[in-house]
Amino acid sequence: MKILILGAGRVGESVAESLVSEKNDITVIDTDPVRLGVLQDRLDLRGVAGNGIQPSALKEAGIEDADMLIACAPMDETNLVACKVAKDVFSVPTTIARIRSPEFVDGSPMLDKSGFAVDQVICPEQSVTAYIRKLIEYPEALQVLEFAHGLVSLIAVRAIAGGPLVLHSLAEIPQLVPGVEMRIVAIYRQDKSLAQLDGTTRIEPGDEVFVLAATEHIRTVLGALRRMDRSVHSVMIAGGGKVGLRLARELLSGYQLKLIEAQPKRCEYLATQLPPEVLVLQGDSTDEELLGDENVDQMDLFIALTSDDEDNIMACLLAKRLGARRVLALINRRAYADLVQGTAIDIAISPAQAVIGELLAYVRRGDVEAVHSLRHGAAEALEAIVRGDRKTCRMAGRRIDEVGLPTGAQVGAIVRGLHRADGSEAGLEARPEVIMAHHDTVVLPNDHVIIFVPRKRMVRQVEKLFQVSATFLF
Repeated sequence: MKILILGAGRVGESVAESLVSEKNDITVIDTDPVRLGVLQDRLDLRGVAGNGIQPSALKEAGIEDADMLIACAPMDETNLVACKVAKDVFSVPTTIARIRSPEFVDGSPMLDKSGFAVDQVICPEQSVTAYIRKLIEYPEALQVLEFAHGLVSLIAVRAIAGGPLVLHSLAEIPQLVPGVEMRIVAIYRQDKSLAQLDGTTRIEPGDEVFVLAATEHIRTVLGALRRMDRSVHSVMIAGGGKVGLRLARELLSGYQLKLIEAQPKRCEYLATQLPPEVLVLQGDSTDEELLGDENVDQMDLFIALTSDDEDNIMACLLAKRLGARRVLALINRRAYADLVQGTAIDIAISPAQAVIGELLAYVRRGDVEAVHSLRHGAAEALEAIVRGDRKTCRMAGRRIDEVGLPTGAQVGAIVRGLHRADGSEAGLEARPEVIMAHHDTVVLPNDHVIIFVPRKRMVRQVEKLFQVSATFLF
């Protein structure tokens, strides 16, 4: 796929890095030739220096042959205009805009063809906020991802000695956790994936376990792999930027909040935007005395969300040493995120990985509904809708063991009843069925199939399973 990316900033760079790794033809447009040069030296892509809203710059970048434009410039206005020009002047099939303002949301008439012609809006700040919100809701989990309109969840959890399933084999799960269907799709031991899972595979303490289950059973699944933590009630947020403010607003109900911000003017603004019960503190989140005075040791959760990776890492390490029960760090650089894996920092959150799935759903071939990046981009979980029939699609009308999945890839769950025979959404009132997949489960047309892919190089093989032949007509 030929993709143009407007903006070589932090978001644009992360998007380019993810898409280049999938062998897409990527061109990045930016006004800063130095930044483009650094990006070209590091990644296999083409850089064009220029203003992305000007037709001449877009033409130089090859937009006439482009399949997609992803506008990730810092200004919303630039991204909106670029999408409009790309769609109206060059007839680009798909336009995606990074929009920070809450005024522009999916479905807004300002974004349709008569407006700015934006097919999809992405907001990294909102994506990160929603990601963190799930981790607060399930404090035992390392990652919580939803599929099929929230009916199915994929969780990553660190197995702890004392959990009912720990030191037991996968074959014993039905006896140990009766009445709850779950599917363990991957186990990482000492940061290495177990090559083949079968009934004899044992869950060991310290394993990172990826489990698919109906969302209503998630708490039971977590309790089966580790002791349940007490619920989060008190939260300290370091960094009052866009993400910090969004998260604070999300947590106004039911949580005791403290917010630390270094800039005095920003503190004043935050104080006007948040109710009086939220304590806004001006200071350095790496200041040991400040954290001690504000009783960080009594916090259920400490979250570092500043724009500086090093500060976030140091603040979390310090908060953990001072007694914070759980710490989360926002880390942009992938090398840093990998570095802190398994340290005192409980979870390293990558903004790029939180948002990249929204883009990958458009890049994937076949009728892909959702894509989630796992383990900092090394693995992937995707949800695709089966179209066609046995003659036109390799997935339709076959048992899972007949499909020909690449080695290591697993069908974790199937959601049946979300779409009608004509392909339209049935809606949740139709009571869709969640099926934990087994080798003899038959996949039917219009099923939502959730597949775990342990290595990204397998994704293309998985995509081909959902593609329909040219003889199939929607």
